[in-house]
Amino acid sequence: NHERLVVTNLRSAELIKYAANSMLATRISFMNELANLAEIVGADIEMVRQGIGSDPRIGYHFLYPGCGYGGSCFPKDVKALIKTAKDVAGFDLKLLKAVEEVNDLQKFVLPKKIKKQFGDNLKGKHFALWGLAFKPNTDDMREAPSVVIANLLINAGAQIRAYDPVAMEEAKHDLGDRITYCESDMEAVRGADALALITEWAEFKVPDWKKLGTAMNTQVVFDGRNLYRSATVVEAGFDYYGIGMGESIVEKA
Repeated sequence: NHERLVVTNLRSAELIKYAANSMLATRISFMNELANLAEIVGADIEMVRQGIGSDPRIGYHFLYPGCGYGGSCFPKDVKALIKTAKDVAGFDLKLLKAVEEVNDLQKFVLPKKIKKQFGDNLKGKHFALWGLAFKPNTDDMREAPSVVIANLLINAGAQIRAYDPVAMEEAKHDLGDRITYCESDMEAVRGADALALITEWAEFKVPDWKKLGTAMNTQVVFDGRNLYRSATVVEAGFDYYGIGMGESIVEKA
């Protein structure tokens, strides 16, 4: 079976590689922009995702909103394709420039939500970050949204306690001693004014909400990957803020 074996010339092979990752990055930025619109108009981005993903021409792969993509492949290949097109052919890839811009701005979404809840001055506030790596099952911190998010909160006066199953040593190269690195997820939330979920590790998927509520100073969750069902979190007594969910959606959850 050779249906995935494509024989091309060298230029085409290089373009295939860059184009594949750029296409996936485009899907992510598209969903993030739709998520931001959904919040404004009172829609639920998860329902939108299910609706458009059910179209077999679109599908569900890489159709999840969040706090931005990172890693070694997507940012590098999008940048490389933009630069190569400009340098080699004098061609301006406007769409991919927009993909990159949307992704950069998306990393500011969670801090904006936090500041809307607690005010621009976060001095004296403690926030727990669950997840630092750019995605689960890796210690890769390259272009990780957690770095931008943590620095924005710190610059506003906040104190950060973070836990990631494998990426904390790598995170120290980017964040140094600006945050406190914890040995468990529960240690990170102890005394926190809010929890911000940054990386959707499997071990974060089904937390003990009662235990969390007791450990935290105030019961607020900012879900940067829409990992949790808003209804479940609200029923447990927490204020819940996801990506792409209008306030009316959360209130009715």
